[in-house]
Amino acid sequence: MSTTLLKSTRLASSHSSISRTFLRQGAPVKLLHTSLKTHYASSSSPPPAEGFLPGVANSQLIKHTHHDALHNPELASVANGETKKMNTFQAINDAMRIALATDNTACVFGEDVGFGGVFRCTMGLSEMFGRDRVFNTPLSEQGIAGFGIGMAAMGSTAIAEIQFADYIFPAFDQIVNEAAKYRYRSGGEFNVGGLCIRTPCGAVGHGGHYHSQSPEAYFAHTPGIKVVVPRSPIQAKGLLLASIRDRNPTIFMEPKILYRAAVEMVPVGDYELPLGKAEILTQGKDLTIVGWGAQLYVLENAIQLAKTKMPGLSVELIDLRSILPWDVETVCNSVNKTGRLLIAHEAPKTQGFAAEIASTVMERCFLRLEAPIQRLCSFDTPFPLVFEKFHVPDMIRCAEGIERAMKF
Repeated sequence: MSTTLLKSTRLASSHSSISRTFLRQGAPVKLLHTSLKTHYASSSSPPPAEGFLPGVANSQLIKHTHHDALHNPELASVANGETKKMNTFQAINDAMRIALATDNTACVFGEDVGFGGVFRCTMGLSEMFGRDRVFNTPLSEQGIAGFGIGMAAMGSTAIAEIQFADYIFPAFDQIVNEAAKYRYRSGGEFNVGGLCIRTPCGAVGHGGHYHSQSPEAYFAHTPGIKVVVPRSPIQAKGLLLASIRDRNPTIFMEPKILYRAAVEMVPVGDYELPLGKAEILTQGKDLTIVGWGAQLYVLENAIQLAKTKMPGLSVELIDLRSILPWDVETVCNSVNKTGRLLIAHEAPKTQGFAAEIASTVMERCFLRLEAPIQRLCSFDTPFPLVFEKFHVPDMIRCAEGIERAMKF
């Protein structure tokens, strides 16, 4: 068992043992909360930058060397270029820097972005490009989206930031009823394809119900926009540049737990990664697993854990990358090969995007399925602050789902 997996197993086991003991004894939730706080306070090391998602920096999915980073046909345009160590927020910053430098109409705006933003993703951009191109807005998500729509309608490139994905809902009408339908309702005469909305999403372990949500499924129901979720620094830079330059309004959701979780050798040059195209991270023949964003690192560890019980298990792990449009062909081709499918995401299970994937696979691959499709998701409750670690689909829950799929 790898060091990363061993640490993750011990952490998850520690969570489970404490909670099960107290709940079995009928202890009140407040007492359980106090016990958990005491347990973590006694740790000799500070909380990791990646919150409750340990081991990302040591993941096999992270490209630690120049050779590994550029050994990717999608990066052919920068294959002979330089690379530089960047974490995810630095890679996002670099993508916006390139977008601003190569497009004189591009502007970056949102709450606090003028002095770097709460996650430092826009740090230094206003000094580099001026406060007329990188600027703060009032605390009005509806206003931010509406301003971006108007700006894009006039032919400019609008890069808007919604400070947390949980607060994108006041802008829902502007995004769904205006941005998504602008080209359609004008018969193709006008469009707001220059609009890209960035927003940090997902749980970190202490965000509670207003700073932990993953609302990608709300927007996946809306024709006319694209929805993208990156997993790493290299992916974040290439997908963000593609999202900014795509001629459709795009929502770019950044798993904030990954901002500082790991460093990759990111190409310094200007490159884009394809939207609407999934990436097969590991080839396999027994089971297809689909995830996106931070959940991929949970799934990576879950696969390792499952292999300790099922030696020889061969898993095909797929990063969906784009939620809308999603890569139906890659997923279905994999399921037709393996006969089994597991999907995992942080959003609640009911009407989560896993349901759309499962339904499509049932329609297209029904006669090849060997087991019921497994969906590992958060529970259908608001994000519970003290129980966040148990609310999201962790390594153990995902490993149990793998076992169910294989033993059916």
